[in-house]
Amino acid sequence: RLVEEAQSRRTPAERFIDRFAAWYTPAVVLMALLVAVVPPLFFGAPFLDLADGTRGWLYRALALLIVACPCALVISTPVTVVSALTGLARRGVLVKGGVFLDVLARVRVFAFDKTGTLTRGTPVVMQTLTLDCPPGADRCAACDEMLALASAVEQRSEHPLAQAIVAETQQRQLAHLYPAASEVTALAGRGVHGWVNGSRLTIGSHAHSHAAFEEHADLHAHIEQAEAQGHTVMLVSQDEKVLGFVSVADQLRATSQAALQALKAMDPGYRLVMLTGDAPGVAEKIAAGIGVIDEVRSGLLPDDKLETVRRLQAQYGPTAMVGDGVNDAPALAAAAVGVAMGGAGTAQAMETADVVLMQDDLGHLPDAVRTS
Repeated sequence: RLVEEAQSRRTPAERFIDRFAAWYTPAVVLMALLVAVVPPLFFGAPFLDLADGTRGWLYRALALLIVACPCALVISTPVTVVSALTGLARRGVLVKGGVFLDVLARVRVFAFDKTGTLTRGTPVVMQTLTLDCPPGADRCAACDEMLALASAVEQRSEHPLAQAIVAETQQRQLAHLYPAASEVTALAGRGVHGWVNGSRLTIGSHAHSHAAFEEHADLHAHIEQAEAQGHTVMLVSQDEKVLGFVSVADQLRATSQAALQALKAMDPGYRLVMLTGDAPGVAEKIAAGIGVIDEVRSGLLPDDKLETVRRLQAQYGPTAMVGDGVNDAPALAAAAVGVAMGGAGTAQAMETADVVLMQDDLGHLPDAVRTS
């Protein structure tokens, strides 16, 4: 059904051909009629073929009509577009209209979200640390307490980082300590907060927590060390006090490096940009693992991603945004072509995007670009 809807959205080339054919076809028919009628009526030329093999003007008019007929011109464009749309759909790429194939062919910049797009989107907890932890301890009662409180809030969220905290809490068998938080509110691009046993719990990014709460100097040093290792750090605060932090790490998708290298191989002029809300150290480590990223923009909120896409389009021309989350939806809508990850992507991202990689495989992106 979606492919059929896509086929109804015609490309500019198709619309031009239709407008052209609306004038060209009647003109050719009129010309053929004049060729058939004028010479016999006004110049005594034969209308039908003669016995000696001389062609009559009816035959010549039919020859003109066949040679000048725009059928091939009119049919070729929609057939090509439909063939491309259905071929890509069979290979797991849903393009929501021929017009987006037309635009994708002119894209010069590809902007990629990091978490869930370039990376697997299933991070795992690497470290928990509180102000009360004994020196050198990998795990203590204070860490477990903080993790259980964080999980009470994060179990209401579908974000990959939240799921990592919940999974670690279940693994440590701490899920029973606190009930699910109430009045949970997402802080777009910054974190989430809710109420647990009468206390206001906030789990937020390092940048957000650094600005909102007083941070202990020793804790800050450990945070910088974790970020230098490529970990994403989330600070846990109770009321107005920072309890500690949880660091998580994500891994590159198996297809990310090959997909981006394939894009560069197709056209070295393509500019590949990574957009992320993570700290610069985390972003740079992921970019280094891929190797062909031209530019990294980190610490971005959803509004920042939107503004970045607009600036890229103003500077370089048509830009494609590739993402998977709710936070990516505004940028997907603003881009010349929005591309969503289908398997792990959110409903908002897939609804907003113009192209959906249904098999959640970035390896299909170069195929879609090549087809366009």
